[in-house]
Amino acid sequence: MGWMVLLQGYLWAQNDLSGVVRDKHSEELVPFVSIQFKNTNTGFIADSAGNFHFSAGQWPSDTLEISNVGYETQLVPVSTLKKTVVIYLEPKTYDDGVVVKAKVDLGLWLWKNIVKHKPENDRFRRFDNFYYELYNKLEMDLKNIKSIQKIASIKPFRPMNELINKNLDSSEGVKVLPTYLTESISDYYFQKKPLRRREEIKGVNTNGIKNESMVKFLGGMDQVINIYNDFINVFNKEFISPVSSNGDFYYKYNVSDTQRIGGIKYYHLVFIPRRQGMNTFEGDCWVEGGSFAVQKMNLRLDKKADINFLERLSLIQEYKKINDSTWFISKDKLVVDFSPFNNRVPGIIGRKTSTYQHVLVNDTTVKKQLLLNKTQEAIIVQAGSGQKDRLYWDSARHEGLSTTEMGIIRMMDTIVNAAPFQKITKQVGFLATGYINIGNIELGSAYNWFTGNAWEGFRTRFDIASNKHFNKKFRWHTYLAYGFGDKKLKGEGELFYLPKKDPRQYWYLDYKKDLDFGQVYFGEITSDNIFAFAIRKPNIPLKFIGLEKWQLEFFNETRGGFSTLLGLNGRTYTPLKNLVPADSFGTGSHPLRATEISLRLRYAFQEKFIESHFYRSSLGSPYPIVEATVSKGVSGLLGGRYSYTKIQGSISDNIKTPPFGIISYQAYGGKTFGTLPYTFLNVAPGNELYYYNKYAFNMMNRYEFIHDQFLGINFEHNIGNGIFKAIPALKFRQFYTVKALWGSLSDANKALNFREGHTFQSLDGKTYLEVGTGIDNILHFLRVDFIWRLLPKDALRSSTEKFGVFGSIRLNL
Repeated sequence: MGWMVLLQGYLWAQNDLSGVVRDKHSEELVPFVSIQFKNTNTGFIADSAGNFHFSAGQWPSDTLEISNVGYETQLVPVSTLKKTVVIYLEPKTYDDGVVVKAKVDLGLWLWKNIVKHKPENDRFRRFDNFYYELYNKLEMDLKNIKSIQKIASIKPFRPMNELINKNLDSSEGVKVLPTYLTESISDYYFQKKPLRRREEIKGVNTNGIKNESMVKFLGGMDQVINIYNDFINVFNKEFISPVSSNGDFYYKYNVSDTQRIGGIKYYHLVFIPRRQGMNTFEGDCWVEGGSFAVQKMNLRLDKKADINFLERLSLIQEYKKINDSTWFISKDKLVVDFSPFNNRVPGIIGRKTSTYQHVLVNDTTVKKQLLLNKTQEAIIVQAGSGQKDRLYWDSARHEGLSTTEMGIIRMMDTIVNAAPFQKITKQVGFLATGYINIGNIELGSAYNWFTGNAWEGFRTRFDIASNKHFNKKFRWHTYLAYGFGDKKLKGEGELFYLPKKDPRQYWYLDYKKDLDFGQVYFGEITSDNIFAFAIRKPNIPLKFIGLEKWQLEFFNETRGGFSTLLGLNGRTYTPLKNLVPADSFGTGSHPLRATEISLRLRYAFQEKFIESHFYRSSLGSPYPIVEATVSKGVSGLLGGRYSYTKIQGSISDNIKTPPFGIISYQAYGGKTFGTLPYTFLNVAPGNELYYYNKYAFNMMNRYEFIHDQFLGINFEHNIGNGIFKAIPALKFRQFYTVKALWGSLSDANKALNFREGHTFQSLDGKTYLEVGTGIDNILHFLRVDFIWRLLPKDALRSSTEKFGVFGSIRLNL
């Protein structure tokens, strides 16, 4: 049914009715709802908080008709109602057939005035500084849980099934399993000029998550949604705000109602997209007359929005007056309904609520607190913030927990300590990563145990490492591998020492002797993968080279995003197949050996990370990331045979260009001073697989081009649905890529490397250029690239194709 009524109090008293109206999806109050007795002129309106009360000598009719703009009209038989009720309205999804009627000019007039008064109503523009206490609550529920119940009914997991059935919640008509709840409370400070932000997290109730980097994301620094901006970020995609300065190009507006509260006029503004397939919302807002400040904003996305696995999304913002003329945000609520594939597979309903209290604006105490910042942005997790007791939370929460939410906390405590849950967690973790922990030792990854290639034949590998339980600052890792084709034993041993985590500092020592498959990038398939045989380009000789290396590194980072990496390493290369052999360059058993000292400088302002105990993964920076490296090869040092100097640098960035998607680029260059074998020059990264490699030239072979000086750029523009916006249900995304390289090789290095049987080329100042386009997000995770190699036209070998089609797996929201 499209409506639901919950018993809230005692039994029916004739001709007396009271209650509240809520949004069925977000559970938020719906103000000013019209409640009419069907086929009569008698009715009443809920107030600004969604509350209503009605008394009559007799009921005018036997059915209530409940309606509000943006919601499906509900017909509720009076006989089914109790004395105090909660009525849930189903949000309406507008389609192409909807026509906004009447008073269109008034809607545009109101929108223009909201835009005009942004400087007075947007807190980030109006105030020099402000402070508030922020409370965040995140709840996650599982839906479509029949498949989970079937697994839990198996004998070893029956204790889990008991817990599941005990905690099922069907208050909204759909069975869901509340599974996770976390909350945090913090002090948030903001200053406009010079820009400074500070958050002091003073309480965290994470129910199992103890990772500090995750705790920081539960705060408010990265959760700011400002409806007065022209674009609103939703899962890293920019959606056009209904109060954007160009909103009339994207939305149709209509004033559907007006209300007077305390002598002040409020307008109900409804908006729908002008056209399908664009990153827009549908919804409504209440606006105060005179100041034209938004009092409440409701934004909705449906499953046609360009976000994968999305069933529905609701965003609600509420504002309150902190004085006679100033509206300030008081509450955020985001509700997301994810269904990965269909209703037979478990999905997730996530609810994130943020409330803002004790607001201060343009206050000297805010300035004083921000002077404590050592950087522009600081997130401080106070000592003991994760050990607050129940009494603290009972008094500190801005709003109390519901019975269901309190049940989640009790359930989490029970489940986390249950043996079946711990067993399932280990099994799922092993299937996802290939790693398994046994006491203080980590084994895996299992996905490397059995592989193969044309040189080694069948290959086995076994890894073993310490985990955080062995030592919290030291980590060791080693593996042994054996190829049954070349009958050679390979392996690696690593030591990692982490004396400081914030700011980060570490020492790293490594020795490795194995085949060299080039650089390995996250998310890419390399030549040593067993599946690579099936997707290799035809008629390209396989190339193999052995590598023996050792390295010592020291890394040090400052709080401002600047880091240094000082390294000492030695490398010995042994070409094995289809490459110029080592004895072409000198005498001795290991002529291709070099010892190198290097210094890398890196600047990544406000870069964000997700951290495990020892390692971390970058989530990028809102600013360009710059790197520069200087390396010096020293002949005679620890067996090194070559003297040279290398200088390399790069700059990379991801630039959001709403409403036209996102641009990512990397520009790089370098120069080598010295005469060296190809193994120590710049070998342009080629790709000999039909699996697209973001970081390589996909129409170039490995070891095809070598240089001692070079410049290059990788450019990709993902423009969103592009030409597919006419069929948004497909959620296809369009992109184009440009990769260019300029390089040259000195005469001395040509003489040394261009020997009989070589396959090397040099651009000699010419341009290598490949361009591409394609379709992303096919079935949510497949991408197809069409790549053309355009330049250089006079240096193409007959074995090199000019056009290729590549596939890859890219899982994105």
